[in-house]
Amino acid sequence: MKLHSETYDSYKNAEGEWSVTIPSEWQEKRVKDLFRLVTDAAPANNDYELLSLYTGIGVKPRKDLEARGNKASSTDGYWIVRKNDIVVNKLLAWMGAVGLSEYEGVTSPAYDVLRQVKPEVDPRYFAYLFRTETAKKIFRKNSRGIMDMRLRLYFDKLGALTVPYPSSTEQKNIADYIDNKVTLIDKKINTLSKKVILYKKLRATNIDEIAFSGLVKDTPLKPSDDDAIGKIPSHWKVLRLKEVANIQNSNVDKKSHDHEKTVKLCNYVDVYKNDFINSSLEFMQATANDSEIAKFQILKGDVLITKDSETCEDIAVPALAAETLEGVLCGYHLAQIRCNNKIILGEYLFRLFQSQRFGKRFTVFAKGITRVGLGQSAIADALTPIPPLEEQLEIINKIRCSTELTDKAIGNLSRQIEKLKELRIAVVNDAITGKIRLKNTTKRGSAA
Repeated sequence: MKLHSETYDSYKNAEGEWSVTIPSEWQEKRVKDLFRLVTDAAPANNDYELLSLYTGIGVKPRKDLEARGNKASSTDGYWIVRKNDIVVNKLLAWMGAVGLSEYEGVTSPAYDVLRQVKPEVDPRYFAYLFRTETAKKIFRKNSRGIMDMRLRLYFDKLGALTVPYPSSTEQKNIADYIDNKVTLIDKKINTLSKKVILYKKLRATNIDEIAFSGLVKDTPLKPSDDDAIGKIPSHWKVLRLKEVANIQNSNVDKKSHDHEKTVKLCNYVDVYKNDFINSSLEFMQATANDSEIAKFQILKGDVLITKDSETCEDIAVPALAAETLEGVLCGYHLAQIRCNNKIILGEYLFRLFQSQRFGKRFTVFAKGITRVGLGQSAIADALTPIPPLEEQLEIINKIRCSTELTDKAIGNLSRQIEKLKELRIAVVNDAITGKIRLKNTTKRGSAA
């Protein structure tokens, strides 16, 4: 099947909360007239192949979950899910946690399962629609709860929403178009992401060679008492991180009922995407009280690391505060480490976290099921090799020179990935709201 695009003859403003412009010929219908809430209870013997795990596309096979140590002790309250059901994470729907199941099995009570009520409803179209930025805003408004982390979208609210409703042919054409385009974009993103991983491994290897062997050839070595670190120069100290730095896990989120003042928040994404945190970044606006402002203000030399993530591999990813950031606080899902500069320099510790031998060992301490977290004690008790300050400065300078080319390559690749992600969003939004008109141009009798 081949599709070509043009625009529709006229457009109108969608009614209700879905405040977008759509083609005049499209209808609008309530979600509950298109989907029913599945209340088919899972069998008690727990012999279905699947358990729930939000991944952006719904659920994963049990074998994939058990490979990560994720198991359910009981299926009490679980729902049966079928292929092409829409799976909605009630707690995170407002963040886009909506997916289309590729399998048959069961899903946990944390999820609502929506099943089409008519064959002319294409669930793929609505799965894409429910993950748009417009949908996220509407879902957040209709979620019930006090704080962002406790908001829940229930089907009584979701079902009452009026959504754009193209013809069944158009739904299929739009879903096919997005599937094809997104697949191509995701392949490019995946290729570039693998290159980033390779460059980061190369950088970590370079840092290992510099940061743990000392600067003088044939320097006598001694055991560090940590198998992951191995031997280090005999004149270095080995101390627990809590002995040379202040470590605190941030609890500052975007919004809370007792917050008083407007601040900016350095969050997980800022740290994950940037080696260095500075005023050129666009930080999220938030609110905080005086105690939080005093406690989590970011100062030059602070090392921020990811302490919560979806995978162990993304735990303890570091960033260095390159300057003091007035009014910018360390946000939720991050740990903030402030070094005693008389013993250890912030940039030296930052480079240690970038290394394989020091940084990657934290992944084994992360615990969780659908998300993993790193406890403060695991960070605080980490044995840390500490050269004299003068040697730390020399190591820092040598690492800067050694990683300059790989840092540039990682930066260029990361920017390409971000542009592709922006393109992905644009492709979905333009097709899902009818900014382009997609027609099947395959002639009868020709190959699809």
